This record gives sequence, C-alpha cells and structure tokens, in this order.
Amino acid sequence: MKRVAVFCGSSSGHDETYARAARTMASALVKRRLSLVYGGGRVGLMGVIADAVLEAGGEVHGVLPQALATKELAHTGLTELYVVESMHMRKAKMAELADGFLAMPGGFGTLDETYEALTWAQLGFHQKPVALYNVAGYFDPLLAFSARAVADGFVVPEHARLLLSGSDAGALLDQMEAYEPLAVPKWGRLSRT
Repeated sequence: MKRVAVFCGSSSGHDETYARAARTMASALVKRRLSLVYGGGRVGLMGVIADAVLEAGGEVHGVLPQALATKELAHTGLTELYVVESMHMRKAKMAELADGFLAMPGGFGTLDETYEALTWAQLGFHQKPVALYNVAGYFDPLLAFSARAVADGFVVPEHARLLLSGSDAGALLDQMEAYEPLAVPKWGRLSRT
C-alpha cells in the first residue's frame, strides 16, 4: 500500500476526540510513508487530517468536485488537488489513486463513500482493503448492522469480513497492509486468491 483514501467528515463533530484521532491517523500514515488521498476540503476532519499529514512532511492528494471548489472549500496547500466535475467522478478518482480505503467519523457522505468501496470489494471490482477507524465506538452501530445482515441471511460471513475495523490507528493500518483479498464472488463459491 502506498496511498490510503480517507473518508471523513466535512465537520469536526462536537467532541475534540475526533480531531485528535484524525491527527493520530495522520501521524501513523506519515510514519509508514503512506500518502493521503481525501476529499480535497479545508474544513472539518478533512482539513484536520490533511493539515496534520502536510505538517508532518507527508503527501496529500485531494479530489474535489467543481461545485464545492467554487464555494471556497478547496484546500490550497496540498501536494496535488484534482478538481472534477461531479461527486461520482470524485469517488472514481479517489478509487483510482488509492490502494486502500479508510473511514473516519463523518456523516452521510462518509457512509456513501465507504459503502460504495465495500460494495465494489464485494462484487470483485477491486481487491483493496476497506476499514473503519472506530473512534470512540462511532461505527459500533454499523458493525452491529453488518452482524444483523449476516444473521438474517442478506450478507454471507465472508463478505462481512471484507470490512476491517479498529480503534488504534497504527494497528488498523497494519491490518490494511496485511490484508489478503478473497476471491469473493457475490454469487457462488468462495476461494482464496
């Protein structure tokens, strides 16, 4: 892994815990010489992690839709900023640039990006790790949802295991770097690649 796409909030949330966790993740990325790929904004947790990676000497690649760039949300101090036409193009460009996907606390956009990356893994469109940085138990309800989906027969256990999670930044990146994808067909038998 050389580049990690981080999905996170354009807000920082009410608790400073989230911003601290973003800075911790930034430090862990730079320590491993992993570049950050993210949504290109200067606000919220997006801005916090981008600034922290840059301050530590790391590379940051942002991808921002034109509509948001014109609202002056673009981070202007990045290693590279790609301005694209739409949110769909943003996700496609981030997927192209990244070797893995990591979600930090955020809102609807974070969930959209994360579950699209997870669905692509489930369908075999990529074999990159997808992980939740479960700061202060933020993603516990999503992990419970995954367990319920397996229990009720909507997701096979092997597919649920495509979603990594952890609350320690370094250990989570270790999981992502050690990830061995399954050849996990949506329909049919499972096998190791």
